[in-house]
Amino acid sequence: MSLNPVTPAFIADLEAALPESAIRETAPHYLEEPRGRWHGQAGVVVAPQDTAQVAAVIRAAAAARVPVVPYGGGTGLVGGQLAPDGPAPVVLSLERMRAVRAIHPRENLMLVEAGAILSDVHDAAAEAGLLFPLSIAAKGSARIGGLLATNAGGVNVLRYGNARELCLGLEAVLPDGQIWHGLKRLRKDNTGYDLKDLLIGAEGTLGVITAATLRLVPRPAGEGTALMVVESPAAALDLLSLARDHMGEGVSAFELIHRAGLDFLAETLPDIRQPFAEAPEWFVLVDIGLARGLDPATALETLFAEGLEAGLVSDGMIAQSEAQRHDFWELREQIPEANRLIGALNSHDISLPLEAIPDFIARAPEHIGRLGPFRINCFGHLGDGNLHYNVFPAQGQRREDHLGARDAIQRCVHDLVHEMGGSVSAEHGIGRLKVGDLERYGDPAKLSAMRAIKSALDPLGIMNPGAVLRAV
Repeated sequence: MSLNPVTPAFIADLEAALPESAIRETAPHYLEEPRGRWHGQAGVVVAPQDTAQVAAVIRAAAAARVPVVPYGGGTGLVGGQLAPDGPAPVVLSLERMRAVRAIHPRENLMLVEAGAILSDVHDAAAEAGLLFPLSIAAKGSARIGGLLATNAGGVNVLRYGNARELCLGLEAVLPDGQIWHGLKRLRKDNTGYDLKDLLIGAEGTLGVITAATLRLVPRPAGEGTALMVVESPAAALDLLSLARDHMGEGVSAFELIHRAGLDFLAETLPDIRQPFAEAPEWFVLVDIGLARGLDPATALETLFAEGLEAGLVSDGMIAQSEAQRHDFWELREQIPEANRLIGALNSHDISLPLEAIPDFIARAPEHIGRLGPFRINCFGHLGDGNLHYNVFPAQGQRREDHLGARDAIQRCVHDLVHEMGGSVSAEHGIGRLKVGDLERYGDPAKLSAMRAIKSALDPLGIMNPGAVLRAV
């Protein structure tokens, strides 16, 4: 079904329905994404102040058959937050809807609007003596609505789950302009289809999330962080099993890092403190949070000693202060920025069954090597099977000289991931970048059901057309 671009008459209708402050200047950041692969377009940028205003925008768009692209913090890495082609859309920013509506400490819950920045949510939870455990490198700019719309992961999925597991209820505007009042504070609610789980991960294609009930958790009484040099990815997996045997759910994060990450940091961000005199081939960052009466330093020392005895680790260091914990995490969280500065040809966000990870890491360079002499930086959230597998030109070569190899490299990596029972999108979503991948690797029955849901909820096709599912 054809859509129409924003017109002066449509803008006039919006101006009549909304306060003057809701219409924004089309600033460049609304049309850009972090990797610079696409440039979006906008007929008008609208920033409503409340849910009723969001509903007014959606009703107007539905009446005029104008596409709507929801915009959160702009940190998405698969192009879901902008429209590079098609009719000029309404860019609907949630930036003004940032309020924490309520905190219920005895229930471990927070009600927050979709435009709230993740780091602000962390601070609000901390003031209540609690923790909102979702954490990503872009926490200073990513917004709750976008994090839920993409079912974001991050470093603590091992212990606390993805964004979906941290949300109990939603308020949202559906594609016909109806407001769904689903901000329930219930752990159990078996009353039919779960619209919450349908909208989480839908990337704005089924409606606009305007607020959420978030699950908070008690802050661990004691926290500890360590870097441990491992002999191989297989040894890292064995060390993870050993850590969970000893500490159970006390293991909050378990990150696998390759030497290439340290090399790239040294080259591009020399102010980042390097922990090792000589960079090891592989090491892990282990983060734990334990209950009162348990000492994190002792637990990590025991883990290191048993890992050393088992031949899994050969060196390591345990953070002796909060400042050193911060330095360890800063090292990990700046690797994506170093990758960006080096200039990746391909950045793959993949997941695999845990036991398949060592085999994949061993096999993938052989497949890529048939296409040329490329460098690889493999790192990620080993505890939940999510690897960030990034491919770069050989030392001394320019990215621009190899752009023609991008598609072949991606196909090579994704074919192997699919063959080994993995996913070509672990935590970043589908957006516009991976629509073809979803068609190629997705289960036909699932795709058919997804298209039927999209058609039923958004028959006009106005909601983020071209994201997740190909626009028809």
